[in-house]
Amino acid sequence: METMIGMQCFVRSAEAGSFSEAARRLGMTSAAVGKNVARLEAGLGVRLFQRSTRSLTLTEAGESFLHEVKDSLLSIQAAVDNLASAGGQPAGMLKVSMGTGFGRAYMVPLLAPFLAKYPGISPDWHFDNRQVDLIAQGFDAALGGGFELPPGVVARVLAPAHRVLVAAPDYFSGRKAPASPAGLDAFDGIFIRSPQTGRVRPWPLRNRANQQAPVALRTRMTMSDPEAACESAQMGLGIALVSMPNALPFLRAKSLVRVLPDWYVDGGTLSLYFAAQKLLPAKTRVFVDYVVEHFRQERLAEQFSAI
Repeated sequence: METMIGMQCFVRSAEAGSFSEAARRLGMTSAAVGKNVARLEAGLGVRLFQRSTRSLTLTEAGESFLHEVKDSLLSIQAAVDNLASAGGQPAGMLKVSMGTGFGRAYMVPLLAPFLAKYPGISPDWHFDNRQVDLIAQGFDAALGGGFELPPGVVARVLAPAHRVLVAAPDYFSGRKAPASPAGLDAFDGIFIRSPQTGRVRPWPLRNRANQQAPVALRTRMTMSDPEAACESAQMGLGIALVSMPNALPFLRAKSLVRVLPDWYVDGGTLSLYFAAQKLLPAKTRVFVDYVVEHFRQERLAEQFSAI
């Protein structure tokens, strides 16, 4: 087990580029991480890192060792987690990342029935609209859309990631609503800032005939939270471009209506991400299966489609 801890500290330090950041991800002190790595180096008889006051870089032997053990470490950790399951049932801390509004609206309601079925699992859910480094930050799974698939991660597609234009029902009172995307330039827009870049992504609109057009709204305001954008739109402050999962509660309550309902933005897919490993921890496997089955039963993929 001492060797296992040393290897875990080594892999996380190599990924993070520092003992302090590895310690933060592992919930340990920086000194403890450094000692564990030094103990591993002594046991192997090789130096894995070149250390300086400003940097931590892998030696040639360290690069080779990282390549050999990284995937195996994930499998060993999964095996240990599965052995430690309570009474043969999935157990342990389940660390999952998800968007704030999406998580509250669609995932929090699953907590009670999920925990009734798997009482040994302890959720550690992080609500954040930014993409996380699943493996380096120690997440078991993440839900999101429009992400590039990093190495060592696989995805289960849950639904399309469509975005739609929405406004308050009386927003066009006394003026003519746009009949096509070209007419949007006469109206104020409420845009969502990318949590990765801090910028507004220039999404193109498309329709069923696969015609494309720019979102020509005047930029009235920019926000980082889609729910706040919906709330601003329902106050009549402009037309918001938001994802279907975020817009759906407002559309159902009729506090927002779709603008140009034949047009939408195709943002790829909403997916459930987890580590690509042969022996997936039981807690992660049952969570993935539960969420996929819930989406199927509730037909959420169809509800999140803008077409």
